[in-house]
Amino acid sequence: MSDPTVVLDDLRSESDELDRLVGELSADDWARPTPAPRWSIAHQIAHLAWTDAAALLAVTDAEAFAVETEKAFAAPYSFVDEGAEQGAAQPPAELLARWREGREQLQKALRAAPAGSRFPWYGPPMSVASTATGRLMETWAHGQDIADALGAVREPTDRLRHVAYIGVRARDYAFGVRSLTPPTAPIRVELTAPGGEMWTYGPAEAEQKVSGPALDFCLLVTQRVHRADLAVRAEGEDADRWLDIAQAFAGPAGPGRAPKEAM
Repeated sequence: MSDPTVVLDDLRSESDELDRLVGELSADDWARPTPAPRWSIAHQIAHLAWTDAAALLAVTDAEAFAVETEKAFAAPYSFVDEGAEQGAAQPPAELLARWREGREQLQKALRAAPAGSRFPWYGPPMSVASTATGRLMETWAHGQDIADALGAVREPTDRLRHVAYIGVRARDYAFGVRSLTPPTAPIRVELTAPGGEMWTYGPAEAEQKVSGPALDFCLLVTQRVHRADLAVRAEGEDADRWLDIAQAFAGPAGPGRAPKEAM
């Protein structure tokens, strides 16, 4: 994406939508459990605030971010939870204010970054657009957990195209993080957007294919819903294996969510 303005605008809209969902919650609601084990709504927002701060550090001070990266690699399975625990211990009003301020600071830093900038991250280096896309993906995914905790139904929007894009782009990463060899054959992805149009990725002539609603694909690659409960289909051995392990986020492979029949 040559011009990151669109994804930055969409990131702001996605954040604002989530803000409207949590902005007036009571202290008891902030403590509600979400589908993520041991994480309340406060943990979800604390994680977003923590990751926004990490992204801001990566954009503004690569050397300082390198120190944080060493801490993450030293404790890959607890580093994220520790950040969420610390933030969730704050009073809700303070946590909400920190999240709001941090995401706005990140917006300003990304919009001011020179064209062609690349920043370090816990996975591959990120451009302005990929950083914003990653933040939108996480905001949407953690927002889904919060909506589920509140019993709220969110209308899917065309902002999902950013989540779908990063999910497709992260295919080989999903294999690599599990020490598996990524497939060499191309995989076609055909997703039905919320508005009914088709979003496609990969060559049309590819023998292997993934297809289904864009919403379901996004829920799959963010590991919010088990594959068995989604209308995403695979044609071909590699495509089928990918759907079992798909992830759109950097870091260790998560356990994902259990299928509904197992709950």
